[in-house]
Amino acid sequence: MKTHNYKVFKCFSRKFKIGGVEPPPYVKLIFAKYSGGGTHMGPAQFRRFLAEVQGQEGCTVADAERVMEEVARRRHNHIGLTEHQSCALTLDDFFHYLLSDDLNQAIKTQVHHDMTAPLPHYFIYTGHNSYLTGNQISSDCSDVPIIKALLTGVRVIELDIWPNSTKDDIQVIHGRTLTTPVTLIKCLRSIREYAFIASPYPVIITLEDHLTPDLQAKVAEMVTQTFGDMLYYPESGCLEEFPSPESLKYKIIISTKPPKEDVEAKRIKGKENPSPRKENSSPRERDMCEESSQKEVSDLLAELEAAERESESYEYEENSTNDGGLGLSETPKYKLLITIQAGKPKGGLKNALRVGSNKIRRLSLSEQALEKAAASHGTDLVRFTQKNVLRINPKGTRVNSSNYKPMLGWMHGAQMVAFNMQGYGKSLWLMHGMFRCNGGCGYIKKPDFLMKKGPYREVFNPKATLPVKTILKVGVYMGDGWSLDFSPTHFDTYSPPDFYTKIHIVGVPEDNTKRKTKIINNNWFPVWDEAFIFSLTVPELALLRIEVREHDRSEKDDFGGQTCLPVSELRPGIRSVPLFDKKGEKYKSVRLLMEFEFL
Repeated sequence: MKTHNYKVFKCFSRKFKIGGVEPPPYVKLIFAKYSGGGTHMGPAQFRRFLAEVQGQEGCTVADAERVMEEVARRRHNHIGLTEHQSCALTLDDFFHYLLSDDLNQAIKTQVHHDMTAPLPHYFIYTGHNSYLTGNQISSDCSDVPIIKALLTGVRVIELDIWPNSTKDDIQVIHGRTLTTPVTLIKCLRSIREYAFIASPYPVIITLEDHLTPDLQAKVAEMVTQTFGDMLYYPESGCLEEFPSPESLKYKIIISTKPPKEDVEAKRIKGKENPSPRKENSSPRERDMCEESSQKEVSDLLAELEAAERESESYEYEENSTNDGGLGLSETPKYKLLITIQAGKPKGGLKNALRVGSNKIRRLSLSEQALEKAAASHGTDLVRFTQKNVLRINPKGTRVNSSNYKPMLGWMHGAQMVAFNMQGYGKSLWLMHGMFRCNGGCGYIKKPDFLMKKGPYREVFNPKATLPVKTILKVGVYMGDGWSLDFSPTHFDTYSPPDFYTKIHIVGVPEDNTKRKTKIINNNWFPVWDEAFIFSLTVPELALLRIEVREHDRSEKDDFGGQTCLPVSELRPGIRSVPLFDKKGEKYKSVRLLMEFEFL
């Protein structure tokens, strides 16, 4: 057993023993029960434990033996093992299995949702300003954060595209800030290379377009040449229903606002090609021609106004850089590549959320606009997202790349709750936790209640008070690994750490609650052995946020690790729960031993 001397005021020292981790009392009881009170647990006994405690009812003796053999390989390296030892677990072997997060995962690790429904039926892992390495004002633009996002399963990458200084190429930059640009082609090539390493499901590139028509044509050329057969777009130029993630495996999709034809350019074109007149026409004939020409212009304006009214929830922004006389014949190809057409609300929120019978689109709202919409048009939001795509963006004042609370968007069916992935904080921990769902593939099938309609077109009301649907029991047994990942004085200069664990349920307002364990003083291997009960009305959206803190009597409590798990994905039984640092990076050794049970 190791010891460490903690110096106090440089005058004297306190010696503490740092022993190894031992099975907590409950684990010893479980082992005794399923080993029949013996010193070893055989394959049949271990299979019974897996079925009765871990909820793995379909487990066979052969399955149990495979796990036991892997434990034996790791602990004993197959050296000097007898046949008896290779087919049985000691208490320490059993404890090793329980703490192995790859053998004893807390959540499901495979894609198991139905992936054949249209895209609006899914929450999609979405990034905001995906090219920024830091803050929104002065950080570098790079393909590095794009690559990192893709490797963590993000499926929606946002690029702000602007003309370069010479107006002959395209750069990705946060416009009107001090950020440094990166070329569009570099970002596209990195997306092509890393898009499908973490997940085979489609990557959506949302373009914030600030280009002239000739540069839009250049974007179309870049995109088609870079992605080739990976690029998906509807041949007809429009969709009445979005395809499914399954049908779009290994495909790249473009989403942006369609290019808007410049009315002034049409007028210029009309002047360059005036209506033909007879050289010897009479004054009356000339008047009739002028009247006809005026009628054509009037009809054109009427058509544009009608198109705007018909678009209902769109208001395409005019690009200040647009040159109406350039490249009008070049934009249709660019427009053809846009699978998910985007826009901003026009004509009031109620009108913006109107669902057309044969028109599908993406609507973007800021987090403040979402809050207002949720307060006054909650059911309209839910109804809109059953067929269309809703994207929520952080407010512009989040210059430090912080994030907002994502649950409000998910409660109302928003598919793209866009986050600054380069930041960190509790909101981003929730995002990480949510998208651990469904094998971490970046697409989560929305709960059925968000997609259902009643006989009178009624939909889920996020404000409704619902009955308790399930009860979750969470046991917090012990923690391990801090002595391996941190220095002896990292948490406290004068003594070993004093750990406690905070448990939060984050979901619909009625489900939000928090608990915490007692503080275990002066111990690198805390054993809490406590259980908490949570009543849940909407378990499908609930997240279990776990955070370990180190109690400090004189200063703010130190951070000891965190994780967030989707309640709907929890595997019952005694499970190993690895912890992560503030930025979401997994610690090498730190983990908790917990138990989950649905009552």
